[in-house]
Amino acid sequence: MNNFYPRLVAVGTAWAVAVSLVYYFSDLKTALAAGAQVREHATFNSGQVRASEDPARVIHGKALYGINCQACHGQDLRGGDMGGPNLLRSQAALTDQRGELIVPIIQGARVAQGMPNIGLNDEDAGAVAAYIRSVIATIGSQGAPPGGSAKPLDVVVGDATKGEKYFALHCASCHSTTGDLKGIATTYTDAAQLQAHWLAGGASNRNAPANATVDVTVSSGQKISGKLIRIDDFIVTLRQPDGTQRSFARKGAVPTVIVHDPIQTHRDMLARYTDADIHDVTAYLVSLK
Repeated sequence: MNNFYPRLVAVGTAWAVAVSLVYYFSDLKTALAAGAQVREHATFNSGQVRASEDPARVIHGKALYGINCQACHGQDLRGGDMGGPNLLRSQAALTDQRGELIVPIIQGARVAQGMPNIGLNDEDAGAVAAYIRSVIATIGSQGAPPGGSAKPLDVVVGDATKGEKYFALHCASCHSTTGDLKGIATTYTDAAQLQAHWLAGGASNRNAPANATVDVTVSSGQKISGKLIRIDDFIVTLRQPDGTQRSFARKGAVPTVIVHDPIQTHRDMLARYTDADIHDVTAYLVSLK
C-alpha cells in the first residue's frame, strides 16, 4: 500500500503528458495546414492562375481605362502624372477575381481616401476591372514587368526617300554611297547598330576619335603632331609618324592642344537632328546593301 499511491500518481502524470502531446501535435498539424492554405491563396504577386478574360470585354475596358483612369494610374498601370497609385502593386487589383474588389472602388467606395467616383455603371466598371486583370495576368515571376519577354526594337520606321534627300543635302559632301558607305547595310546587318554607327560618325572611343590628329605646342614653342590616341582634361597622348608614342600632362591651357577631328561635324549635328531625320536616314542607309 505504501507504494500504491506514488505509482498511481506517476501513471496518471504519464497519461496526462501523453494526452497533452497528442493534442499539441494535432493542433500543430492543423495550424500548419491552415498556414499553408493561407500562403497558397494570399499571395501579393499575381502568380495565381486566373480565368481567361473575354477579349471583347478587355478591349472595351481598355478604352474606358484610357479615358477615365490613365491620367491618374498611367498607361501601364504603374501610376500616372496625376499621382494615382501603381495598380500592379494594389492588393485589390491583384486579388480581384470578378470585379468584386475593383468595381466598388471605381464606383466611389474609396472617395474618403482620394479615389473619386468615376461614374461608370456595373457593366463598364466590370470591363475596366477585366482589363486590369488581363494586364496583371501577364506578370511573370516576382519583380518581372508584365508583358512577358521583351520585344525586339525595330528602328526602321522612317521614310527612305526622305532619308535619301536629307543625305544628299547634309552628308554627301563628305560621304559617298559608292565609296565609304558602299554596302554599309551588309557590314551592319543590325539596323540598330547601323543607326548608332552613323550617328557617332563611326567613332567608337570617345577619348580618341577615329582618324583624329592633334597638334601639341609645349611651353618652349615646339609643336609635336601625330595621331590622337587619347585625350582628357589631364593628359593627351599621340603617336608620331615614326611610330613613337608620347604623352603630355595638361594643366589648364598648357600645353596648347589643337585637335583635328574629321567627325566633329557629326558631333555638332547631334543637337540638330530631329527624330524624323534620324529615322529617315536610317531607313535609307539600310537599303545600301
